[in-house]
Amino acid sequence: MRSYDDDTLPLQPPIRLPDAATLASAVRAAPLAGELKALLDPPDDSQTALPDASQAEQGDEQGDERAGDARVLEAWARVCRARLAADERLLLELIRMFLSREPVAGRVPQALTDLGLVRQAEPYTLSWLGLWVARLIIAETAGQEIPVMGTLAGADAATLLHGLRSYPEAERSEELAGWLAGRDREPAAAEIAGALAGVSPLSRAVGVELLESSLGEEGRRALRGLLAEPRLGAVVAARTGREERRPTPDEIAWVLVDMAAALLEFGGGEAGEVIDSIAMGMDAEEQAGTIAILAFGDHPWTGRVLRVVIDHHPDERVTAAARKALRRLRGLADIRT
Repeated sequence: MRSYDDDTLPLQPPIRLPDAATLASAVRAAPLAGELKALLDPPDDSQTALPDASQAEQGDEQGDERAGDARVLEAWARVCRARLAADERLLLELIRMFLSREPVAGRVPQALTDLGLVRQAEPYTLSWLGLWVARLIIAETAGQEIPVMGTLAGADAATLLHGLRSYPEAERSEELAGWLAGRDREPAAAEIAGALAGVSPLSRAVGVELLESSLGEEGRRALRGLLAEPRLGAVVAARTGREERRPTPDEIAWVLVDMAAALLEFGGGEAGEVIDSIAMGMDAEEQAGTIAILAFGDHPWTGRVLRVVIDHHPDERVTAAARKALRRLRGLADIRT
């Protein structure tokens, strides 16, 4: 997991992509496809060749069309990486268009159009190939796997929750509906509930929200069954407002860090939100007292949350308490190991 940084790329919403055959057809139709094919390794090297339409037809006859499409896409990915690496302006424009998801009026670099990454009409938008290539590059450079709509239907609950972290409400409902298709509601809710303890803080927050708001009485019943669990039950109660379950003194630090870490995990440098989630309206002296206990909560994100407080909290009393807590946390870690 990446450490906190103001420049951390926020989690990106999902994209929609067609199947590999459609993407491969788009590669073959790209203006530079014929020219760049000659720059690749000889066609008899199946790992690097860019099959033409006749080769694809032969592959269809042999039942290997999927392998042919995969070779086309693999080769084109290398071509695009090489072109973008050689011209940072192209790379920045591709990423800018991907992050904004907005049409661009005026000119865009011709090379992006020639590579088939931008649609050849104004206002310009990324093509399916452009979305596909940008997703690959962001995964390689920023370590973020941007989800593709419709790909989580067969996933286990933990993978589902991890994927849904960046989904807007409408897309989340659509993806959840695909995941629920063919599943009975009660065991589906139980599977999500069973995954909550082992997932990341933001995935856990997503799971609690789904059980509370999207899975009906089965979901709410599954949440009630978690309330007695140490730590997890306290987080569920805090996120759903269940006053019958109060955190024990040794759970308070864990809950505070878990809720702050969910904001931190989303990325984008929203340090103020992280600090506010810990402050809970307390004055600086009270916050300093609360910060002091965080080191004892044994949450895996404690160090990152304390670092945000140290780097961004406006009151020196609180930052001093955070520095002391971080030293104590490291000392306790040494003792545990």
